[in-house]
Amino acid sequence: MPPTSPPLLRAHGLTKSYGDRAVLQDVDLTLPHGIHALLGPNGAGKTTLVKILSTLIPRDGGELRVLGLDPARDRRALQSRISLTGQFAALDGALSALENLEMLGRLFGLDAANAHNRSLELLERFDLAASRTTRTSALSGGMRRKLDIAAGLISRPRLVFLDEPTTGLDARSRLVLWEELRALASEGTSILLTTQYLEEADALAEQIRVLHDGRIVAGGTAEELKRLVGGAVLRVIGEKEEVLEEITTTGTAEDLATHLADVASRLPRAAVALHRPTLDDVFLQLTGQSADNTGITPPRDTALEPA
Repeated sequence: MPPTSPPLLRAHGLTKSYGDRAVLQDVDLTLPHGIHALLGPNGAGKTTLVKILSTLIPRDGGELRVLGLDPARDRRALQSRISLTGQFAALDGALSALENLEMLGRLFGLDAANAHNRSLELLERFDLAASRTTRTSALSGGMRRKLDIAAGLISRPRLVFLDEPTTGLDARSRLVLWEELRALASEGTSILLTTQYLEEADALAEQIRVLHDGRIVAGGTAEELKRLVGGAVLRVIGEKEEVLEEITTTGTAEDLATHLADVASRLPRAAVALHRPTLDDVFLQLTGQSADNTGITPPRDTALEPA
């Protein structure tokens, strides 16, 4: 078997305080290569953690290696291998889309020809080629967001930090960007994103970490996290939309089919709604509050046709 690649990122006992307020408390985090999501209520410490991981601010304590380097000691070497795209577009509105990317390419040490070619490649990838000569201030919000993410890829980083990359995008633009992020990951670029959309973490992330009160309180795949809160619930709904019956099922698909057949035989005019555990349920159990109260958008339940 081929040797296992070292982890993308490894942190042990990370701490950070501002005055008397502890923002991060003994954070342990190990991430393999791939797409990862960092979730947490407002004030959980997500932005502080990302800033430490991306070399913007120092940690107070603990051990940290990102791509095998210490952000505190090897900051310059690490910055050439990573990228951070924040919540607001860091672009010059007076320059065109192409000029913005070319300028950043030159700042990263590319010569004029390579900066130009790389910029055209990224504009094509993010469906911005037709707007390459358009002044950035005239682009739509979604187009500027895509351009900002493209700018973070100009140096071909191995690790990309994305802070709420799809906030403000419409549903179609969000789906398009998801596809681009998946394509990047398939080509070897690893991604750590924070997001206010639980559906986004569910759809994209191979591993999810939940941060609460400055600590990592849970981690795993979306399905592993959902299993923390139990099985699916079948709600039998009558003609007046009243809940006639609730059945909790933790068994197999065959068990679920048996329950559905039983409901159909007993209550032929009823409807059945299937509530599977969601990441919102995980939030409620782990943080004591629903994602609705954190600025985070939960995914929707699954509705079934009448039985």
